[in-house]
Amino acid sequence: MTARQTIVIGGGGFAGLALALALRQGLGAEMSVIVVDPALASRPSRDPRATAIVAACRRLFETVGVWGEVAAEAQPILDMVITDSKLEDATRPVFLTFAGHVEPGEPFAHMVENRHLIDALTRRAEAQGVDLRPTAVASYDSRADGIDVTLADGSVIEAGLLVAADGARSRLRERAGIATHGWDYDQSGIVVTVGHERDHHGRAEEHFLPAGPFAILPLTGRRSSLVWTERRAEAARIVALSEDEFLRELEQRFGLHLGEIKALDKPHAFPLSYFVARSFIGERLALVGDAAHVIHPIAGQGLNMGLRDVAALAEVVADAARLGIDFGQADVIERYQRWRRFDTMAMGLATNTLNVLFSNKSTLLRSLRDIGLGLVDRAPPLKELFIRQAAGLSGEVPRLLKGEAL
Repeated sequence: MTARQTIVIGGGGFAGLALALALRQGLGAEMSVIVVDPALASRPSRDPRATAIVAACRRLFETVGVWGEVAAEAQPILDMVITDSKLEDATRPVFLTFAGHVEPGEPFAHMVENRHLIDALTRRAEAQGVDLRPTAVASYDSRADGIDVTLADGSVIEAGLLVAADGARSRLRERAGIATHGWDYDQSGIVVTVGHERDHHGRAEEHFLPAGPFAILPLTGRRSSLVWTERRAEAARIVALSEDEFLRELEQRFGLHLGEIKALDKPHAFPLSYFVARSFIGERLALVGDAAHVIHPIAGQGLNMGLRDVAALAEVVADAARLGIDFGQADVIERYQRWRRFDTMAMGLATNTLNVLFSNKSTLLRSLRDIGLGLVDRAPPLKELFIRQAAGLSGEVPRLLKGEAL
């Protein structure tokens, strides 16, 4: 393969593997796709977390041949309820509900455990001839007609484009000198899987409490995944509690509507922040996923935004390659940046605003919020607009997110 027919993807997580599959699906064996990540040596995955995959991103996974492998372990979100209350309130009245379908028979999201999805992506990539290398990118040097990527094992790859899919602390982004702008929240997200006595019937719940959102997201069986936001010091205290003490804290927030509950794994706290890279591209370099942006999990859009990056970049590269255009040149990857930057900034602003509005103890703000939620609940066209936005089906949608092959 020549440099112009080779892409190196630094990062073997959801975004990196999905991009590799999208490119193989779109361009076939004529494109050499190499994924580089030391984590590829650790299989099967042991990631205890779960993720909401919205309808548009599920279509992407269907198109690249992955969804069928995880469908049996995916729990459709059939409806969602939103409450706004204080921790000590005896009841949590529902102010807003959403039916969970964007099209008849198509839920707006599914909950999938990360380990199932990452393993399915890896198996599919191997089957499709993607070159998976369990090592790291040590350095790279771009030139007019390509980029030389040196790996930690000493090998050098001549490529047309390098993709940084190596997460929020992206070494590839840093090496390119691309700055990020944002801030840390004084919050952490506590993640834990909970078993419960009664069936959730596919209902997701988001309780807005003064410290931040407490989301109950349905998994297969009588289980749910929690994303529980607290101030950082309080989150550290909670995850350090004994099992019995942690259960008491959990019950106070979870309630008893699903019967007796218990934690099925050890809770972990992750610091929350917001940032956007100043540029999504460099010289023969493109950033996707958390390497390009990190947002608050209040709307459950972080991973899905990364997959929208994947769909847009794959389409841009495939269109250029079919026309015989050098897909790593500046004007080609600039099209990707223009496509994704506005959506990223808009979603970041929306999630930050929601966090500011809901993560506080103001009685006045709470009253205004509840009026607003009630008005939205009584406006079906507005609710439908919100559902389509959350499902990733608004704006200029890449072909893969429509379920169309490249």
